[in-house]
Amino acid sequence: MLRLAYVLLSYLLAPVVAAFLFIRGFRNRAYWDRFGERFGFSKTNLGSPSIWVHAVSVGEVQAAAPLVRALMQRYPGVPLVVTTVTPTGAARVQAIFGDSVTHLYAPYDLPGAVRRFFDRARPRLAIIIETELWPNLYHECGRRRVPLVLASARVSPLSVTKYRRFVGLFREALSHGIVIAAQSESDADRFRSLGANPARTHVTGNIKFDFEPPPELSERGRGFRAEHAPGRRVWVAGSTHEGEEEQVLEAMQLVRQRLPDVLLMLVPRHPERFNAVATLLEDRGWSVVTRSSGMSCTADTDVLLVDTLGELTMVYAAADIAFVGGSLVPIGGHNLLEPVALGKPVLIGPHTFNAADIAEMFIEQHAAMRVDDARDLAYRLVEWLEAPDKARDYGERGRELLRQNRGALERLLRLIDPLVTKDGSVEPPVHRD
Repeated sequence: MLRLAYVLLSYLLAPVVAAFLFIRGFRNRAYWDRFGERFGFSKTNLGSPSIWVHAVSVGEVQAAAPLVRALMQRYPGVPLVVTTVTPTGAARVQAIFGDSVTHLYAPYDLPGAVRRFFDRARPRLAIIIETELWPNLYHECGRRRVPLVLASARVSPLSVTKYRRFVGLFREALSHGIVIAAQSESDADRFRSLGANPARTHVTGNIKFDFEPPPELSERGRGFRAEHAPGRRVWVAGSTHEGEEEQVLEAMQLVRQRLPDVLLMLVPRHPERFNAVATLLEDRGWSVVTRSSGMSCTADTDVLLVDTLGELTMVYAAADIAFVGGSLVPIGGHNLLEPVALGKPVLIGPHTFNAADIAEMFIEQHAAMRVDDARDLAYRLVEWLEAPDKARDYGERGRELLRQNRGALERLLRLIDPLVTKDGSVEPPVHRD
């Protein structure tokens, strides 16, 4: 009865969600692209069974990249399908993998949409990055005997409290032969408390630690810096959100009082806000060059606004210091491991609940530093820009801590391999009705 109620509620809410995305498309037309895929209608119709990897948006796509590459190497004859929810995630898939994988938008969790998606994508192994609890999708995996792996899975104590209100629904969803590769023992315990099978719940760690920058990235970063900021100090504010750019600019104003040659490279998180951020900069009187203009910064440029997609990691590589956004406002913080992997000293705000364990680990080991507000951000920027050796020490400690925590990908692959035979076909899982 609980699942029936969920299905009915899903159908009632589907027009509301679809209308929201359609309206959002007026700000970012990418939301209108391939809209039918969200209901399972797609021109793609694979001729052979695929391995399906789902990554919600940019951060999850970046985290999934080493896994997807490993699967392509292990099973070269098997089609790879990568789904996302957001257009920015889709753009990142295209930038990383090109045509070597098939990208689709994930279907809404409606029985009909999910069935149509399965008919076209033909997944015979499903891997979901982090945690997406979709009862209808899980049910369809069980009905079709498709092994499902929750990779780098996590669930917060707050989420457990919410899920327990519907524990019957999620216990049924989690019972369909699912393999859970949890980030930590605490996450594993929370999944078990929601009804996950203890025998199929494992601790593998966070595959984000296995991010390895492309060898040429540092060279690209140096070239980008030479073009835009020769002889200047540079800091990056990456993945910023509404209400956060104002604080970043306040910090920049304070920094420029002490270090007038500093250049800020500002990278908003969402492309639909590029124009709004450009207007904010102009209204505040900053001298701005936009990345999309193709122009180079001059000695008088205050801010380089990176209003293009897929370049954040390269911009991090060009900087002296990286501030990781979504953390001065209560968004929960974004992936600090990308600049860490490049050896950059990292600053983060107080709101890092999306990956609190990672943030605390790096702060405790003096491999990243937390700032409370704009004034604190400015203070730390000046401190590190005036003492580059101290900043480099943070960067090196961060890179070493990242190295010490790698290995989650290999542990995850050891769980996946038994589900896939040597010829690339998929073994049926243990199934529970």
